[in-house]
Amino acid sequence: TVKAKLIQANTDTTSADGRESIRKDITKLLDQLNNIASQTNYNGTKLLEGSGAASASAGLNFQIGEKATDVITNTGIQSNTQGLALTGLSLGAGSLTKTIAGNQQTIVDTAITKLNGYRGDIGSTQNQVESAVRNLMTQATNVKAAESIIRDVDYAAESANFNKQNIIAQAGSYA
Repeated sequence: TVKAKLIQANTDTTSADGRESIRKDITKLLDQLNNIASQTNYNGTKLLEGSGAASASAGLNFQIGEKATDVITNTGIQSNTQGLALTGLSLGAGSLTKTIAGNQQTIVDTAITKLNGYRGDIGSTQNQVESAVRNLMTQATNVKAAESIIRDVDYAAESANFNKQNIIAQAGSYA
């Protein structure tokens, strides 16, 4: 949306008042980006930025096996205006010109590329974790099946054996 607004501001037919409105919209969008980055958490762990606005989130480790070394690691993310190098878009009143709008489009393109990289990293890690979970579930099912084979009684064989022993016992008591 910020890129679309900059393209709009870079058009010759946009007036100075129109550019000022666009600048205000962009400022609000960047504020919302910072809010999303600071508020997105899981169990108190910030996922899109570190504890300070200038720091990246801690890389997350997911243990996917019984050993402490069975770990999938995700890289740290800083998905706010500082981490995406969008601080130059926070312009003062009346300062969004056609030239600045054109120059800022390149910065927004770089930020979009960086966000796509983050999304790729998160998606890759999610796929790894889901695959590990499926593998662990298959292993658990196989262990239960093996245990069942060991523990479960062959009912037909045991029933026949019981009947045989019962007949022998009855024959012995008649004798």
